[in-house]
Amino acid sequence: MAPSNSSSTDGGSTPARAPGPDGASARTAGSAIHPVDGLLPPMKLISTGLQHVAAMYAGVVAPPLIVGAAVGLSPTELALLISASLFTAGLATLLQTLGIWKIGARLPFVNGVSFAGVAPMIAIAKEHSPKDALPVIFGAVIVAGLLCFLAAPYFCKLIRFFPPVVQGTVITLIGVSLLPVAVNWARGGSPGAPGYGSMRAVGLAAITLVAVVLCNRLLRGFWQQLSLLVGLALGALIAFPLGLADFGAVKDANVFSLPSPFHFGAPLFDAAAIVSMCIVMVVSMTESTADMLALGRIVDREADEPTLAAGLRADGLATALSPVFNGFAASAFAQNIGLVALTRIRSRFVVAAGGGILVLLGLFPVLGSVVSLVPQPVLGGAGIVLFGTVAASGIRTLAEAGMESGSHTILVSVSLGVGIIPIAVPTFYDSFPEAVRTLMHSGISAGCVTAVLLNLLFHHVGGARRSGSGPDSGSTVPPVPAGPTTATPS
Repeated sequence: MAPSNSSSTDGGSTPARAPGPDGASARTAGSAIHPVDGLLPPMKLISTGLQHVAAMYAGVVAPPLIVGAAVGLSPTELALLISASLFTAGLATLLQTLGIWKIGARLPFVNGVSFAGVAPMIAIAKEHSPKDALPVIFGAVIVAGLLCFLAAPYFCKLIRFFPPVVQGTVITLIGVSLLPVAVNWARGGSPGAPGYGSMRAVGLAAITLVAVVLCNRLLRGFWQQLSLLVGLALGALIAFPLGLADFGAVKDANVFSLPSPFHFGAPLFDAAAIVSMCIVMVVSMTESTADMLALGRIVDREADEPTLAAGLRADGLATALSPVFNGFAASAFAQNIGLVALTRIRSRFVVAAGGGILVLLGLFPVLGSVVSLVPQPVLGGAGIVLFGTVAASGIRTLAEAGMESGSHTILVSVSLGVGIIPIAVPTFYDSFPEAVRTLMHSGISAGCVTAVLLNLLFHHVGGARRSGSGPDSGSTVPPVPAGPTTATPS
């Protein structure tokens, strides 16, 4: 859990704070606080928080768009569903970053609508009338969230099966799994979108990519940390004269909209729907655990069992409460982990500011429509940098774990191969049972489960365990100690 920020124990006054290397305030020598718990000045806090919102906005609004269309909502109801998703994502992020009691990882950890539940929710909608579809979905999400909350202290004990070699493999897969999303954004977002795959779209993505790279190389200090936001702004400005920005959403958006509890009806509880969403929640818990471990390495604060349990409790509580405000299951957003690594700003209060902005976007739809003016190709160009940074962090972790061991080589190669299957061939598991499809359709969860099972085989059972090859470390080669510089990309 986060260390206390109280005064020093010698009874003297609280020492003055000085800017840390990543912009967060830190106490003077002898009583330094971790950058994760440091505060930035208000303007820096808001601008860097806005970067996190820009990085995740498309991922938050996509699931309600897809599910709302499948249910047959009107444009007005669809806008309400999107606003609800933004609002509940903000609340979930605030819960994760600030925390209450033993709830919340207190890391710069972003929560939003889980994409893992989209396909099962569409399947649930097809089994019920349009009037009952969303109430049944919301009922199943509430039960799944409560399951996650209650199971958190037990699920987090799986950390002993996540040695550095497993962590590195999963972190690498997180980045690799997200890169196709960025490439699809770069082409225009979806095959049906106007100009999808055109040279204008791809060229705009390339300009944004180059802008982010050059800003990161040429700018200094805080402006360098805003390289993603500068690149997005530049790409959006170029998109306007090219006709790639749609102002219709701004014209039609309401100025203010207060969330209406259970707007689509009281939740209904269907056994089959509940089982389906509980499976989704287990997958989301697996991915959240992997994401917290990855983020812990990037910010140089280990995500131990209490941290993982608190983070999973936040996932569960946020998921159980989201349907009250017409939202869906909440889970980790891996793209924001890449942003933390890219900017080297580790303060959890920056992400909390992003959560506050999301709440405002949910309450003021017109603000959310302004953010949506950033075209998909612009997000794609920036996404390549973000998601590639996550993969690079995973490769660094694998290097620290040591790849001299033959078992490590097999574990990494097979896990990466299994994880890449649904990325390379999305329809590969279509003929499998639904439970298998839900688990294996995500490259992250497929690779994570494979890595954990192989780690058990090589380092925890049979002769490997008796020979003392390090079941907890999963390595016969001691990892290189991680110093402060290992938390950021070179």
